[in-house]
Amino acid sequence: MYLEATNSISDFETCLNSIGFLDLKEEYIKTIEKPGEGNMNVVLRIRTNRRSFIVKQSRPFVQKYQDIPAPIERIAVEYQFYKAVTDKSIKPHIPEILSYSADNYLLLLEDLGDCQDMSYLYDDNHFTTSQLDQLINIASQIHKSKPIDYPKNRALRLLNHQHIFVLPFAKVNGFSLDAIQEGLEDLALNYKSDALLKKEIERVGEQYLAEGNTLLHGDYYPGSWMAKGDHIYVIDPEFSFMGFAEFDVGVLVAHNIMISMDISCLQTIATAYPEPLNNQLLAKVAGIEIMRRIIGLAQLPLNRSIQEKKRLLKMAYALILNERN
Repeated sequence: MYLEATNSISDFETCLNSIGFLDLKEEYIKTIEKPGEGNMNVVLRIRTNRRSFIVKQSRPFVQKYQDIPAPIERIAVEYQFYKAVTDKSIKPHIPEILSYSADNYLLLLEDLGDCQDMSYLYDDNHFTTSQLDQLINIASQIHKSKPIDYPKNRALRLLNHQHIFVLPFAKVNGFSLDAIQEGLEDLALNYKSDALLKKEIERVGEQYLAEGNTLLHGDYYPGSWMAKGDHIYVIDPEFSFMGFAEFDVGVLVAHNIMISMDISCLQTIATAYPEPLNNQLLAKVAGIEIMRRIIGLAQLPLNRSIQEKKRLLKMAYALILNERN
């Protein structure tokens, strides 16, 4: 059954009892609440007389944009990701799996408690050294994991490919940028008309869809990071797949640039990452991520003036075409 915050407590108790998770003779639900706004899935916090835990359930659409279809099987990918990252150094940075029901597209996870979504970084305008060190280390530990027969996650990758590499650069995509910020449409037109730029983006997009040999988180940005004091957790790996390390690291670089307005973080992150990276590919991924977040559908809570966004787009262009000095 589909679970919603509006369902009765008895509906939840019946469902969780049916999958063997809740013994109604010993435990009962006291409250059901939203811990935050989920983008892809229904996410709820359940408190019982004994504990609290998180319920995640996928739908055949994007929860935040319900007119966008999305593969309901993505919850299985998230489950497989948490099973795959077994290194003891990463365990403190991911929630523990409590239960999983494939038939109900339902994943029950440890409640991480009073954490803060790290989207606040877009207002802070800087990363601390500790934050960046943790995020680089977590990414590298994910990338060292060697799962067997990992899901290809093809359908969700195709959807993500459209939103990263195609739709932001289409001249007509049904998305009004001026409704986001006056003048943004004009800024975007130059890039949407640049054949050389679009060819480079297409090439990276093809590599994104190809099969790789490195386990990726797949959506490694502040919305997937949670902070509790100085400690960082990484969540929401439903976009995970076997690809190339430069994708996760490039997304990290892109958001660092958007937060700090400083392109030099690319070299800082590339140097700190413990394995060799293709720096040209890393730069291209970072540039594409910056562009698609500024002129695409997946907007960020990024409080930047139109002039600052113009600067960011110029930085992104140089990264994609490797025109940095």
